[in-house]
Amino acid sequence: MSANRLAAETSPYLLQHAGNPVAWQPWDERALAQARSEDKPILLSIGYSACHWCHVMAHESFEDEATAAVMNRLFVNIKVDREERPDLDQIYQVAQQMLNGRAGGWPLTMFLAPDGTPFFGGTYFPPQPRHGLPGFTQLCEHVAAAWKTQRDTAIAAQNAAVREALANLAPRRHDAQAQLGAAPIAAWRRQLEASHDAAHGGFAGAPKFPHPTETAFLLRRFAAEEDDAARDMALHTLRCMAEGGIHDQLGGGFFRYSVDARWEIPHFEKMLSDNAQLLGRYADAWLISGEPVFQDAARGIADWALREMQAADGGFHAALDADAEGEEGRYYIWSREEAEAQLGAAEWAAAARHWGFDGPPNFEGRAWHLRIATRLDGDDAAAAAVASARAKLLQARARRQRPGLDDKRLTAWNALMIEGLAHAGRLCARPDWVAAARQTLAFIRARLWDGERNRLHAGYAQGRARHAGYLDDYAFLLAAVLELLQADFRGDELAFAELIADALLRHFEDPIEGGFYFTAHDHEALIARPKPGEDGAIPSGNGVAAVALLRLGTLLGEPRYLDAARRTLELFWPRLLAQPGGHTSLLLAIEEYLGGLRSVVLRGPGPDIAAWQAQLAGRYLPTTLVWPVANGSGPLPAPLQGGDRNDVNAAVCSGVTCLPPVADIAALLRILRTPQPLGAGV
Repeated sequence: MSANRLAAETSPYLLQHAGNPVAWQPWDERALAQARSEDKPILLSIGYSACHWCHVMAHESFEDEATAAVMNRLFVNIKVDREERPDLDQIYQVAQQMLNGRAGGWPLTMFLAPDGTPFFGGTYFPPQPRHGLPGFTQLCEHVAAAWKTQRDTAIAAQNAAVREALANLAPRRHDAQAQLGAAPIAAWRRQLEASHDAAHGGFAGAPKFPHPTETAFLLRRFAAEEDDAARDMALHTLRCMAEGGIHDQLGGGFFRYSVDARWEIPHFEKMLSDNAQLLGRYADAWLISGEPVFQDAARGIADWALREMQAADGGFHAALDADAEGEEGRYYIWSREEAEAQLGAAEWAAAARHWGFDGPPNFEGRAWHLRIATRLDGDDAAAAAVASARAKLLQARARRQRPGLDDKRLTAWNALMIEGLAHAGRLCARPDWVAAARQTLAFIRARLWDGERNRLHAGYAQGRARHAGYLDDYAFLLAAVLELLQADFRGDELAFAELIADALLRHFEDPIEGGFYFTAHDHEALIARPKPGEDGAIPSGNGVAAVALLRLGTLLGEPRYLDAARRTLELFWPRLLAQPGGHTSLLLAIEEYLGGLRSVVLRGPGPDIAAWQAQLAGRYLPTTLVWPVANGSGPLPAPLQGGDRNDVNAAVCSGVTCLPPVADIAALLRILRTPQPLGAGV
């Protein structure tokens, strides 16, 4: 069978479909021009390599010769990796929801007019009618018939309405300057408490997603307001997740989400982006509580990422598939007999009690998926036996056929991992994690940053950097570099942060309305240009950009960055008032804008600064930024120039107000224990 046009692509997901009998094409001008010249509708299929139902639909329909013949006859068929082209995925997911009145997902199946306007769509379709869904071939015939008979009437009217609705989704700046305040922060805090699952942790019911931005928000309410209930909700959620089946009890790291309310049975794909964010949250939880379960979870995430996801030449791969041997979860589940055969009697006795092998099977009534069924608090002998059992079972599991690896390296997701490793490394006294973060930054600068144009690429695969960077790439990388600078300050990396920030403003900001578009000003024209503010599986690019620009602007005293952050918050302010939930990252930016942000610049000899850093890292101070500018840190911008010192000196600033220099760590700690009232602004 000859390959289709996807054979020339670099995405592992697209390459999985290169041998399909469907005449797939990538989203490019050649495919779009063909649709226009032949006046033929487009069948757009969006998915990703770790998506279970994407594989199912591929096996059932896209690998079938008869189905492919229908698709090739009726449509120009375009396949998109949603992780490579999040711009397209955002637009067509929203359009699907508009057309069908319900949330989308993957695989996303959309039928487009030749100009790219969607007129029908859905997600997974079976080969034959079932569960209220039409058979896919039947659907294709019906859609094509409707296109021929209703194109100039009902479809034309609907297309105009869809385009207008997409255009109206963009936030609009109000004439009056927004009076930013803490009201939406308090409102979201109340809503989270109302939806909190007191029994199992998390918020609302199944399926349950980790939502690390929400746990960060609650922990910050504890730090800012001594809100013990907020702290307890966050810690309870993180604890239940760590003890549940959403957490890989053998190999570390977390799966995508739980299909039940107990965090017990997951959807088995493992995403770099989820784990990168959770790494920082578990480090925070350990710092606040001292509970080993949180430190163990953080260590497990880092160990898994460095062991299984780090590429030999730098950076981290994107994801592990949910499936192995054609079955979701097969790599991770156990029969009782298989597990017992790997262990000695004492190991089995402890492991069976700890992970639930002494109870009924919890996976489809036939197998066991590990979760903590019984804690081993204070039982050192049992804990040692379980540790030995874990090593043996992990070794046995490694001999199985592994899930597929999506080996592309995404700039935004690698930036999240840089931030997670640097943050957790600083809090957990793991300089090796900080070093891994710096190595990843070096990879991005070498392979994904165009130094001549000061532009980012979105991803790297098959030895090639591909696709122009999106808002998330710039915003997340800026935030990551600032986190790394707090762990180990380098003057050249601060200069790189300024280049990223300048590119962010130049290529993405709307200087009139405020906020940032998801695509750059010179990106290809699509049917819509989103300016996203809501968080999803990863935080909003506008929220992260606002936080990062506030932090960099505060450090450097640079009004351009501070003003851009303020304009972003003012743009989204009506939405924060109306719907604070879903905009958590923007609420974190509001908190810092209102005066919650404090900056501490440490100067002096490196070893002495490290001692001060260690004491500061032992306290949960999420809105206190500590910049350890040791002697010889490299070229520094004017606000940080001051010459080398023989002792440590700390400059503490809140907004535009700075205190006299502090030369005593105890005095500095007393200052930092003083709460920061909201309202002063920056």
